[in-house]
Amino acid sequence: MASKLVVGTFLSLDGVMQGPGGPGEDDSNGFTHGGWLPPHVDEDFNQIMADVLERADGMLLGRTSYDILSSYWPGVPDEEGGAKINSMPKYVTTRSPKEATWRNSEVLVGEAAETVAELKRRTDGVILVQGSSDLVRTLQAAGLVDEYHLLVFPVVIGEGKRLFAEGTAAAGLKLTGSRTTSTGVLHLTYDVTGKPSYGIVE
Repeated sequence: MASKLVVGTFLSLDGVMQGPGGPGEDDSNGFTHGGWLPPHVDEDFNQIMADVLERADGMLLGRTSYDILSSYWPGVPDEEGGAKINSMPKYVTTRSPKEATWRNSEVLVGEAAETVAELKRRTDGVILVQGSSDLVRTLQAAGLVDEYHLLVFPVVIGEGKRLFAEGTAAAGLKLTGSRTTSTGVLHLTYDVTGKPSYGIVE
């Protein structure tokens, strides 16, 4: 028994993942570009998100992302996507105890590298990490990410939290799927294959 850990995230073309949903979603470090995602939402985007969510057996979130999502999704009707996300197991990582009121939530208290490794060992299926930039960096450093689902938007932000920030552990990736929406959003799926391969151009 072991789960596959899939990181799903929205990225600008220059790799920024901060504040896609709207102003105030994450304005830490003076970020003022919140809301770069909504102008590009279309039927293709909604279908991709539905497919990614349908494939997931559970969701892993950092504390901030959990608070954002848990304030919205419990009120979403079943027929609008609420059934799947509200019923699936949800795990929130935190260094200090936290009350989790969202249905089917479990709090993982401790260092994320350790609690998530243990979670992967004791569960089966696909665990989706959505957003949660600080958590993702911890999981990357610990070698716990198995797959990436990246939605790359045709916008350059220039600053903010990045998925592959300076100091990210080197990793080899294999492209397993790609799709383009009508608004120019690229959906790229990669398996993590281990260390990168190196060579010399002849």
